[in-house]
Amino acid sequence: MSTIKFRTIAIVFGLSAIPSWAMAAQTSAASGNNVASVDARSQTLKKLFSDYWEDHLRYAPEEATALGDKRYNDRWSDYSATGIENSLRRSREFTRRVRAVDTAGLSEQDKLSAELLLRSLDEEQESIRFKEWQMPVNQIHGVHNDVPRLVDAIPFDDVKDYENYLARLHKLPVLFAQITADMQLGIRDGRVQAKLVSEKVLTQTHALIDTAPADSPFAAPIKKFPASVGAAERKRLSGDIEAAIAHDVMPAYRRFAEFLRTQYIPKSREQPGIDTTTDGKAYYDFCIRRSTTLNMTADEVHQVGLDEVKKDEAEMLAIAKKFGYDDLKSFNAAIKTDRKLHATSKEQVLDLYRTDIAQMKTKLPELFGTLPKADLIVEAFPAYVEAQSPPATYEEGTPDGKRPGRVIVNTYNADEIVLGDAEPIAYHEGIPGHHLQISIAQELTALPEFRKKYTNTAYLEGWALYSERLGKDLGFYKDPYSDYSRLQSDIWRAIRLVVDTGIHAKHWSRQQVVDFFHDHSSVSETNVQRETDRYIAWPGQALGYKIGQLKLLDLRQRAQTRLGAGFDIKKFHDTVIDSGALPLNVLEARIDAWIAQTHASSS
Repeated sequence: MSTIKFRTIAIVFGLSAIPSWAMAAQTSAASGNNVASVDARSQTLKKLFSDYWEDHLRYAPEEATALGDKRYNDRWSDYSATGIENSLRRSREFTRRVRAVDTAGLSEQDKLSAELLLRSLDEEQESIRFKEWQMPVNQIHGVHNDVPRLVDAIPFDDVKDYENYLARLHKLPVLFAQITADMQLGIRDGRVQAKLVSEKVLTQTHALIDTAPADSPFAAPIKKFPASVGAAERKRLSGDIEAAIAHDVMPAYRRFAEFLRTQYIPKSREQPGIDTTTDGKAYYDFCIRRSTTLNMTADEVHQVGLDEVKKDEAEMLAIAKKFGYDDLKSFNAAIKTDRKLHATSKEQVLDLYRTDIAQMKTKLPELFGTLPKADLIVEAFPAYVEAQSPPATYEEGTPDGKRPGRVIVNTYNADEIVLGDAEPIAYHEGIPGHHLQISIAQELTALPEFRKKYTNTAYLEGWALYSERLGKDLGFYKDPYSDYSRLQSDIWRAIRLVVDTGIHAKHWSRQQVVDFFHDHSSVSETNVQRETDRYIAWPGQALGYKIGQLKLLDLRQRAQTRLGAGFDIKKFHDTVIDSGALPLNVLEARIDAWIAQTHASSS
């Protein structure tokens, strides 16, 4: 999974099934529009896109920081009710401005950018209407975890960078007060997290409180100063930052922990399903549409999951039989008890990821015409979050290349980690998965900035899961245990379709989810428990992986069938990723147009 930023440009539904750029017959200018008016309208759109992106960075300063933009490094986002209302007002104004521009006769990409921006704005407004902001924290993301992790993304090149950081530390109590007020409104309105989620947030908060200020992640910047900061300034800044941690940061965390313990956890819901909250059923329908970018019902998603689980189990059983096992449970049990198949150290796990990424890098030219310029490194999760973090995640680098992309690996309980599991995840989080796709999007020069960051789970995670299979196409997974791990990774995502809808639409208990995992996978106990709680905390998000992968596989098969010997895998992949992230129905129209054009040019 990719890391959740403070604010993301996510998308949902509302775009036509066939985007205007795919309709060649409709790309000519409308009657009465001359070239000058087309140019003028194009420039109006470009100005609008620029204004939107500048507004986004100004009001989401943490994302600006992560992108290497230092202009807002002394402030936090405004999470107050007033701030939310202002966000809605600005969103509506941008919607009005986009709709006021006649896109007839404009370029394909201009039209697509306008449609995608409208789609993003519609989703933002619907999210606010469902009052997602009243449940702003869980064990996966929230200010209590995101703030210390942001420290790694902040550049510390000179004294000004440290002064900005110090200003942020002083303002942290305000940020926590805003989040606390939002959660209090959630209690009032019946929008609260499940109790087991709230308890995990409290545990994570205490992990930071119980750390000595000098050992806190907030103190990391004063452990190593750049040469540009002199000795006197180092001493002053170290003292000021340590004081801010002691007098501003830690008290804010303590107050938040006390609020969780005395007010929020007692009011948190006992049932795991989001459908038990105010507007919960309608909200989960929205979560499905946002994650999949398709109009699927919970029942449809659930059935797809059951079908895919059955398909993967058939392939897995074929491997098990090669080792002399007649059923998956026996084979899975053998893998769990065979210590030779498990990691012996955290460093061994990290080295496996590095090796798999390195071997894939040499093969990328066989699959892609366009390759990313950005570098990629592998590192471990920090200790204070590893117990509740996924097996691995990806954090993108800065567009200027100063900070490389990072695959961050969970080495918690390393002796439970099956060695073969590293390979599919390395391809998923690194290359040709998240790092390749996101880096290429960042490096596109012809798109407005918001398009380079535009994303949705079905495309982003669907591509990454599809990328796991590309290793098979290249002849990797030579060890049958690694190939079995690939299938385990795939069935894991199929199981998500079943259990996520089970929790939030079919009133499944937490134990039913755990039992389904145990019945249909050999996922480690640590991951079963962690993932179950993830789905409870984050309704619908996990659905996009498998749905997106299935759509990509379907489009690839469609292209191969229609083009025959004229099919070029490199051109197919470049067409999928050369316009940034797209909703699945828009991507489908784009691929269909490419197939038609390729077929016509070869006839």
